[in-house]
Amino acid sequence: MPERYKQRSMVKSFMTLAVLVLSVAGAYAQDIIQVQGTTPDLYVLHTVKKGETLYSLGRTFSLPIKDIAAENNISADKGLQLGQNVKIPLNGTNFSQKADAASGGAPLYHKVEASETLYRLSLNHNKVPLDNIRRWNNMSGDGLKKDTYVIIGYLKGGGGGAVAHNPTPAPVPTPSTPAPTPAPVNNTPAPTPTAPVSNNNPAPPVESNPAPSTPAPAPAPAETTKPVTTAGSTFESLYVQQTGNGKNATTEKGPGGWFKSNAAAGKYYALHNTAQRGTIIKVTNPLNGKYIYAKVLETIPQIKQNAGLIIKLSDSALEALGTNDPKFYCELSYEN
Repeated sequence: MPERYKQRSMVKSFMTLAVLVLSVAGAYAQDIIQVQGTTPDLYVLHTVKKGETLYSLGRTFSLPIKDIAAENNISADKGLQLGQNVKIPLNGTNFSQKADAASGGAPLYHKVEASETLYRLSLNHNKVPLDNIRRWNNMSGDGLKKDTYVIIGYLKGGGGGAVAHNPTPAPVPTPSTPAPTPAPVNNTPAPTPTAPVSNNNPAPPVESNPAPSTPAPAPAPAETTKPVTTAGSTFESLYVQQTGNGKNATTEKGPGGWFKSNAAAGKYYALHNTAQRGTIIKVTNPLNGKYIYAKVLETIPQIKQNAGLIIKLSDSALEALGTNDPKFYCELSYEN
């Protein structure tokens, strides 16, 4: 009898602990504030909870009541209904994507879609600088994993009690772990949330620290036979690996253009229609002999201003090649 009682008591304890873990996991999932839409119509879809009013939502999301009312075609004098979906616009009043925004309010997340790139994510969210996204999410490369959450900005002030409209069982990027579970690990319905860092990068990683084995050349204008920075030298080693030191390289000649990337100095990126994402392209300016190594982010957008271009480079790469022309002649070499 005592042994039976012990077993029964142990089962009850396990069940109670499993319910507790479920409750904690659910609470964490609801803390995510997920951004909807794309630039210029970014917003949060909030589901009204008991006791919430337009006034309380205005305080939570740091937005005037009249703006919320106008966005949802409702009267500021009317109350909100339990379970009602309210569209909260994100603009310069309540939304920050500056480098130091993390010191302010609550983080706002984007749920990664299939085949989505870091560059495309940036374009769809006010062209937020790529380095800011990497810093906020502790990312060491450019790869993104489907259904993970990536911080793309922060709510200015407020943020308390804000609940995501569409919580999902995908990995939840929260830094802390729920109450320790001694035994019933298999009863936990969701894995421990982790920061939304993709470990399956489809492209070669971009190193944020300079390679110690490569000396940093002085920024003298006469230096035309080597890449300008140590970051370029890192890409150079990847280029050598991909092309067999240039033996298995495809070459192209034609006009190039540029785009604003907000990338840190010395990090060069490219848009190209045939090279796979992650390919390193050697770009040479035949007028002065200068060359750089740039990493392909994705294809060139098919719009009128890009007609005829064989490549588009980030603005820092353009400067390193010694030209400031909107369109310039260049020579390309990359893995075939």
